[in-house]
Order: sequence, then structure tokens, then C-alpha cells
Amino acid sequence: MTTETKIITKNLNLHYGEKQALKNISLDIPVNRVTALIGPSGCGKSTFLRSLNRMNDLIENVSIDGSVLIDGTDIYHNGIDVVELRKKVGMIFQKSNPFPKSIYDNVAYGPRINGIHDKKVLDEIVEQSLQRSALLDEVKDDLKKSGLALSGGQQQRLCIARALAVNPDVLLMDEPASALDPIATAKIEELIYELKENYTIVIVTHNMQQAARVSDYTAFFYLGSLIEYDETKKIFTTPKEKQTEDYITGRFG
Repeated sequence: MTTETKIITKNLNLHYGEKQALKNISLDIPVNRVTALIGPSGCGKSTFLRSLNRMNDLIENVSIDGSVLIDGTDIYHNGIDVVELRKKVGMIFQKSNPFPKSIYDNVAYGPRINGIHDKKVLDEIVEQSLQRSALLDEVKDDLKKSGLALSGGQQQRLCIARALAVNPDVLLMDEPASALDPIATAKIEELIYELKENYTIVIVTHNMQQAARVSDYTAFFYLGSLIEYDETKKIFTTPKEKQTEDYITGRFG
């Protein structure tokens, strides 16, 4: 890989109790690129995604070994501030989850928690985050409106704006468009393409076409193992592993 690396996982193993969900995953994720994680349901791709900002810590009976380095720092090291980590590594979930607050307050929530209360500064952050999430033009005249009153696609972009407001480096997206109609999905995909200029993005998707359209690199997971990882165009045109080819061509999954 010629691109600079942002995240390195080395021999990452994760168990839920007795069940091993990730098996020895070693993966270099490049900076300012979109990396797609694909594979059938239950193959470990969402578990891997959540291990990149320690969301799995919130689940009982999880044990993890191996390392996850972000900018050279092991995020599983004892001294790591998990709150700071999750500011740096934002998460967008499959189901949009705006707070029952105004559009403005949804986006200003993170900065306020981080001690920013100057209205002028907050106004700027809110405007910039909505602009970056391609939502500003649709909501700028009605920022007092509840985030819950927006359409599904708008809600998802609001959640992206909320994640951007705390100035992350990395955006993790867990099937961000799976609940959306084709038009809203196209907007999210366009947005992902634009955001990679400033952010490193890792996206889980069950949609092969989406992975092919939005990502620069693709990792194929199966039964907790990383089967193949390469540039997206190679994975989709000349995969090295038969399993990858079978999955991409729809023979299983």
C-alpha cells in the first residue's frame, strides 16, 4: 500500500464468552480513504468495526487480545481515555438515532459536553458540521425543529453532522444506508465520497454494489476471519481467494 496508514490491527482476537468472534485479524487501514468491510451476517465485520473505538467494552464477557494502533497509539493500552478515543473515532449506526432535541442542539451536543458554550463558536460548529454532512441547505431555516421530525435520510445525515461536530479523525459507519430508500442512500454515498478528503472512513455494508461504489479498499470477512483485503477494484474484479469470488458473485452469503 502506498498510502499512509491510519489504523493498524495486529493479531486481533475477540471472544464473547466462549465464542470467538474475531480470529487473528491483522489489517492496515489507510488515511483519508474509505475501507469497506463485507461478508455474510455474523462474520465479524460489525464486531471488528466496534473494536476500533472500543464499543465492545460495553458488552459483558468480552475479552480482547492483540492490538489496535491509531496513529501509532494502542487504543487498548491501560492509560487510554476512552471518551477522548470516541471523540477522535466517531460512530454512525445502522439506525439513525437523533436525540429528541432540535437540529441545532443535536449537533451542538458534543461540543457543549466538551466545554464549548460560546454561542458564536457553537453557531459556527453547527453550521460547518451541517454543511459537511450535506444537510445545511435543507434545514438552515429551521434549526429549532426537532431532529426526529426529519426524514430517515436527513436523520442519518444529522447523526453524521453530530459526529463531525467534535472534530474526529476517523468515522466508523455500520451499514449507514441500509434503512434508507435509494435516493437517500445515494446522498449518503455521495457524502461518504466527499468526507474522505478530511476523514478516514471504515464502513460495514452488506451491499456489494455500495462497497464497489464508495470504497477504495475492501476487506472480506468470513466466520470471524479476514479472508482477503485489497484495493476494491481488485477484490471485485480479480480476487485472489475463491471464497471471496464466491461471495461477491452471490454463490453464498
